[in-house]
Amino acid sequence: MNAELQALKEALAKSRREAEERATRERAAALEAEHDRALFARSVGAVQSLGAHERAPKIAPRADPTPRQRKLDDAAVLRESVSDEVDVESLLDTDDTLSFHRPDLGPDVVRKLRRGHWAIQAQIDLHGLRRDQARERLGAFLRDAVSSGLRCLRVVHGKGNGSPGREPVLKSRVRGWLMQKSDVIAFVQARASEGGSGALIVLLRP
Repeated sequence: MNAELQALKEALAKSRREAEERATRERAAALEAEHDRALFARSVGAVQSLGAHERAPKIAPRADPTPRQRKLDDAAVLRESVSDEVDVESLLDTDDTLSFHRPDLGPDVVRKLRRGHWAIQAQIDLHGLRRDQARERLGAFLRDAVSSGLRCLRVVHGKGNGSPGREPVLKSRVRGWLMQKSDVIAFVQARASEGGSGALIVLLRP
């Protein structure tokens, strides 16, 4: 019986000690929190609570932005797309150089272009490129020329000496692509000193 009483006393004493330790920790935490609040108040100064009517309005979530640039890019690609199915021979003049000019231009433009009336301001060499590569390079070259305000260009497509059967694969393709570009108003075969049958002199719209 004495042993049971002794065990009960020890249990009660342990419980009191744990309660006192818990109370001590709680008081210490409360004092620390009060100290932090006082320190914050001294740091920021006086503050005033906002009334309900002074609260900032909630901003509704914005809708997903419209991909305008992508639409513009897609439209540009459509404008730049050119076909390989153009009957070049039916649209070109029937002279030896297979020249081309827009219907609203007189033949004197072609004569001037052939005689070097406009100085060549830029050129591109499509030698060795595959058809799709050549078409993309030519399109980019023309866009840059138009944005730079250039008028007269030289496009080298080659004479086909290195092609199977020695056929100039790009020659007719390049002519067809140029005719489908609205900024191209005329072109002629280059003079011998400028590349001859392996190049074209191109005139852009002013």
